[in-house]
Amino acid sequence: MYLKIFLDFKALKSINTTFVDMATVLLILGILFLMAGMLGCVLPAIPGPPLSFLGMLFLEWGLHPFSTTSLVIFGVLTVIVTVLDYLIPVWGAKIFGATKYGVWGSIIGMLAGTVLTPIGMIAGLLAGAIIGDLYGGKNIQDAFKSGIGTFLGTIAGMTIKLILSGTMTFWVFYKIIF
Repeated sequence: MYLKIFLDFKALKSINTTFVDMATVLLILGILFLMAGMLGCVLPAIPGPPLSFLGMLFLEWGLHPFSTTSLVIFGVLTVIVTVLDYLIPVWGAKIFGATKYGVWGSIIGMLAGTVLTPIGMIAGLLAGAIIGDLYGGKNIQDAFKSGIGTFLGTIAGMTIKLILSGTMTFWVFYKIIF
């Protein structure tokens, strides 16, 4: 319904020009933030779900397609997932016996690997955790085990972020198109 307004130029002429300009800007910002949010789910240092939620807010301010209830639910879920994103990798590392050096090594490795691609980021995460645990005094077998735990925790965090941001993106397009 809302998309038809933007595609029908005759309808655009009948609407207040200020509204159309601001609505168009907010529509574009919303879509850009949704895309950045999806990217942020796999790239470190970019907060995926908060960007996706901000994209929803831009669209709400421009088009008003969402109910207050849905915005509150997605807002609360965004806060929960953002907090869990920081806790889950640490829990995974601790469950598998990582040292603090292993956790820091995984963070440094993930950031260093980001320049290579998402695969480099994941490989850097795993290698950094293993190297950090070796530096922390673990033998190779224990270091590898804790590296796997850190890796699994990080992948679980990314998966949860992707599910939430993907759901928000789907919800936005569903509400705008239908």
